[in-house]
Amino acid sequence: MSTGTDMAAGQASAIASVALRSDRFRLEREGDWQRLEAIVTRMEKGRLRSLSDEDLLALPGLYRTVASSLSIARETSLDAATLAYLEALVQRAWFVVYGPRSSLWDWLRGFLGGGWSAAVRAMWVDVLVALAVMVAGTLVGWLLVAHDTEWYSALVSPEMAGSRVPGATREALHATLFGQSGRSGMSVFAASLFSNNAQVCILSFALGFALGVPTLLLLVQNTALLGAMLWLYSGKGLLLDFTGWLAIHGTTELFAILLAGAAGLHIGRSMAFPGRRSVLVAAAEAGRRAATVMTGVVLMLILAALLEGFARQLVDHTFGRLAIGGFMLALWCAYFFAFRGNHPRIGKRGRKA
Repeated sequence: MSTGTDMAAGQASAIASVALRSDRFRLEREGDWQRLEAIVTRMEKGRLRSLSDEDLLALPGLYRTVASSLSIARETSLDAATLAYLEALVQRAWFVVYGPRSSLWDWLRGFLGGGWSAAVRAMWVDVLVALAVMVAGTLVGWLLVAHDTEWYSALVSPEMAGSRVPGATREALHATLFGQSGRSGMSVFAASLFSNNAQVCILSFALGFALGVPTLLLLVQNTALLGAMLWLYSGKGLLLDFTGWLAIHGTTELFAILLAGAAGLHIGRSMAFPGRRSVLVAAAEAGRRAATVMTGVVLMLILAALLEGFARQLVDHTFGRLAIGGFMLALWCAYFFAFRGNHPRIGKRGRKA
């Protein structure tokens, strides 16, 4: 009987010791916890202006102090109530100190309202270089196939070409451009072309770190394919019709390729010519700007897919297709090079205006 009594007494003593240690731990640090909780509560309720400068300056230090308290509490196995309180407080404080400052809608409004176009304008040199390379690649593809038709099969894969090959009759090529709403042949070609262009966008950006050389090669290769197709339809007097067929989604899709290539070149150029900055700093700055552009490129590719899947099937005449493609081209040019928006700028006092 005495043994059971001794065990019960020992357990009671241990519980009392833990409780005393937990109370002492809490009393020593509770002031910082309560201050942090008050600051976090005000910020969560949107009452930032009611906070003093001292509280704002103390916020990071208080967060680290409470996080340290939580670590100690876990190691010393303090009572469950204290642990739960500290875990919840640290989680709330983390979102206040390190969490996002705006909602998804706010980010999207800032992105489309000027952030994306500003990032494109900031790399205007790279956009011009990419455009020149794409035009040159189209001419090279045309001239190569015009000189030797064997180049056509080297530039255009059999899966993508299908019946669109040198020697095809005008009627056969004309049939691939019109009256295809209920057929799958041209849809397969369009899907292959879209998939190819999407891969070019991704690779052009991803390989930009190699001083932009792979990006330039990819742009030339992809537009040489376009040049070969233009030559094929031009030889049968269908150049305008093919241009209209391509323009509906092509002005958006090719613009996306242009921006992706420019983003890759921007990173490569920043690494090759960092100026007074270190290579890592220059690459990081260029990477952030290029990532903003590539986010928009993804949106452009999605829009191009929608135009390709619906608008081109519904509009079965060249004039309408050219009108839609021309409108999209004018829209992109106006947005990127004329629209300034109200993206965040740095004010005179170093704060976002």
